[in-house]
Amino acid sequence: MTASSRHIPGRLEAALPCVKRAFLHHFRVRLAQKFQKLFTRDAAESLWEHAWRCTHPVSSRRILTTIDKAALVRLRKDSPYRPNARKINAYEDANYWVGVNVKRVQDLWLDRSPPLDILDLGCGPGYFLYLCQMFGHKILGLDPDDEPFFRGTTKFFGVSRVVARINAQAPLPDLGKQFDLVTAHRVCFHRIARRENGEWLEWTQADWKFFINDVRTRFLKPDGRLLLEFNRRGDGSSFFTPEVRTFFESQGARIVRWKALLAADPNQSPRFRQIRKW
Repeated sequence: MTASSRHIPGRLEAALPCVKRAFLHHFRVRLAQKFQKLFTRDAAESLWEHAWRCTHPVSSRRILTTIDKAALVRLRKDSPYRPNARKINAYEDANYWVGVNVKRVQDLWLDRSPPLDILDLGCGPGYFLYLCQMFGHKILGLDPDDEPFFRGTTKFFGVSRVVARINAQAPLPDLGKQFDLVTAHRVCFHRIARRENGEWLEWTQADWKFFINDVRTRFLKPDGRLLLEFNRRGDGSSFFTPEVRTFFESQGARIVRWKALLAADPNQSPRFRQIRKW
């Protein structure tokens, strides 16, 4: 053993307090971050939503027994994924998408409400409409005919769909009726084009004001509601930047997490948990 090697244990022993302090500091920082996340507004609202769902449970398993999942897989084989499609767009995964849409139904109390007239903008594969129909509501979807798979699934689920595209400063097509509830989930029709840096060029506040007014005046019954559910931005942040939140609130929106709810009357405060009185 060399002289220098005899000093190694002593050096390690001397370094232990520093390592211990560094470890404890790292642990405290991580713990503080976790506690901070627990007490954010988003976390509190998520917990509140979960608690309300527990007061009126809906069985996803029972709903799944009504769906031929093998048929959905066959539909996907006939309509393969587009290049670079994200895994979240595996719409043949009935287990996942029924679960997602059960929560949407519960949050609006559609599992306990009398029959409503519901319009779903950007209805996609039709899961939400299918569940609403199961609970006795009269439903209609609206979507461009860009996805052959959606054409197949909406037919498979037996839900009605109008083929149309939503554009800025353009009125929606006349549907010949008004609705108790108009919904749009995972909204993307406000995205116009990608910039060179990958960020989306989006509708302006004027575009949103036109759209909201069009829905309010032409498609909502006097006590109707408009629900807009947004994706997070590319960096994981909320769609509702301070400027966007201020604008939607100026239109009478109630904002909870990534959702904005608006009443037909901009002077009224809309409610997610609402049962229509006859």
